[in-house]
Amino acid sequence: MLFIVTADQMRAVDEYTIQQLGIPAASLMENAGRAIAEEVIKLCREGQEDGRRDDRGWGEGDHADSDEARHRNIAEGGGGWPDRGQPKEAWRAHTGPGDRIGYGGDIIADPALVMAHPGDQHWYMLIGKGNNGGDGLVAARHLVEAGLGVTLVYADAPEALRGEAAVQRDAAAKLGIPAVVHGREAVDFSRCTGIVDALLGTGSRGAPRGAYAALIRAANDSGKPVVSADVPSGLDADTGEVYEPCIEARVTVCLALLKRGLVQYPGASAAGRIVVRAIGIPARLAPEHGPSVRLLTDEVLRGALRVDTGRRRAPDGHKGTYGHVLLAAGSMPMSGAGLLSAKAALRAGCGLATWALPAALLPHVIGTVPELMLAAAADGNSGEWNAASAAAVLRLAESRDVLATGPGLGRFEGDTDWLRRLWQQTDRPLVIDADALNMLADAGPDGPRIWGQRSAATILTPHPGEMGRLLRMSTPEVQRDRIGHAARYAREQGVTLVLKGARTVIATPSGEAYINTTGHAGMATGGAGDVLTGIIAGLLAQGLGAEQAAAFGVYLHGQAAERAALRRGDPSSLLAGDIIDAL
Repeated sequence: MLFIVTADQMRAVDEYTIQQLGIPAASLMENAGRAIAEEVIKLCREGQEDGRRDDRGWGEGDHADSDEARHRNIAEGGGGWPDRGQPKEAWRAHTGPGDRIGYGGDIIADPALVMAHPGDQHWYMLIGKGNNGGDGLVAARHLVEAGLGVTLVYADAPEALRGEAAVQRDAAAKLGIPAVVHGREAVDFSRCTGIVDALLGTGSRGAPRGAYAALIRAANDSGKPVVSADVPSGLDADTGEVYEPCIEARVTVCLALLKRGLVQYPGASAAGRIVVRAIGIPARLAPEHGPSVRLLTDEVLRGALRVDTGRRRAPDGHKGTYGHVLLAAGSMPMSGAGLLSAKAALRAGCGLATWALPAALLPHVIGTVPELMLAAAADGNSGEWNAASAAAVLRLAESRDVLATGPGLGRFEGDTDWLRRLWQQTDRPLVIDADALNMLADAGPDGPRIWGQRSAATILTPHPGEMGRLLRMSTPEVQRDRIGHAARYAREQGVTLVLKGARTVIATPSGEAYINTTGHAGMATGGAGDVLTGIIAGLLAQGLGAEQAAAFGVYLHGQAAERAALRRGDPSSLLAGDIIDAL
């Protein structure tokens, strides 16, 4: 189960491991350095394999490893490409009678730090003065042992290193590993085949300066593959903010626990392929040192959230078994938003769905989805909502299990009071999206708390712009710390919050949060958010709690979009309706 931590949480867990569990800091650093070296060698093997493929005349699009196989491997916990760069053993010798495997004794080399033709490789190790630099020095020893060429490039004078990092500095010197110091000797990056970034760790804040900035720029300009230790230097480990300059890593070897900045954009782009490696720190300690944030996976859904991800149905179930959704949405210029949400609720598995809409709009949508019930909830011929319609919506909600509102609703006079009435006068679970979120924002940054704690589940599903209006801040400010802002708002206002976008954040009133990784950039299309509202409402109607429905709904939404893109052949051609059809 992948816990996601802040720099402060990581520091606390690290200290607890050393001081309370008694595991020496030197052991942790040794494990970290070895993990980095192993990932460097895997990357080298991949390069050698690519070279062999190219020698055989295979083009880039002809590789045997298909995108489907890569995605399947990621889902199963792999690194992306099935079995690439990861031989089961480097070599094997048999010593028994008849040289038959299984008789006598076998001698097997450790495959992790052995590769064919290591002399073809020469790596520069960029070493900072902190523990991150110490990890890099350990990695250098292991790479030398594996036969690779290595040169240490110190950002500061080696004498500046302290503690365990200084011990590793001395060990590297005694082994005769070549070393240079930035500013004292020229460093020609054209002479290396790859670079390990061990300059700045999770404790670094702000833009790199001096020698650190110069080395980061040189590494990026070199065009050589970069493997970063823990986080790319220049990336904020908590927020994912990318400073100038910041390492552009091919691989980031995240040590012990996944860092928040690596799962948020733009940090996720700078990190490249992220490999989380155990170094001896128990992962289960993470929730004891701060709010629990987890990567949303099928395992987390089934285990921590107790969701039946197979969506099994009772053999004797009927439409009433799976709940009735009421959707108050849509207006004359935006009728499609309501239609998408209502259809998505049905596809998510609810037994019944009623779409409440302005009376003038109703004749235009009759029969568009035969399975959907329609109810006029706003009078007049304008095709728009009005403040008086709250009473009609509340009457309809009395005989339904869930109320969702916002998609295509539009703004109208008295709309914030209209939403307040729904908030306070229905005891049904409530999903608020789109224009309804802007109504809520007009109630002030503490609107939910002022309106009072609801007895039933309340889920808000803002995109970053709507989140900014709720928080009274700009969209870029929201994006700079998506997890932090979402978690604080959910906790302070007592709601479940779904902050949409790349790596959607699901935050709960208890302070827990989940980061979703399903989906793709093709979902940046009109109506995709309306579909998510319907999915979440449909899951609530089937009896899932707010946390379960929000997390599972986001996960299903992304998965369906992935399937839809495969059917279309190109993510950029995706329409919101394609997501519904792929549920």
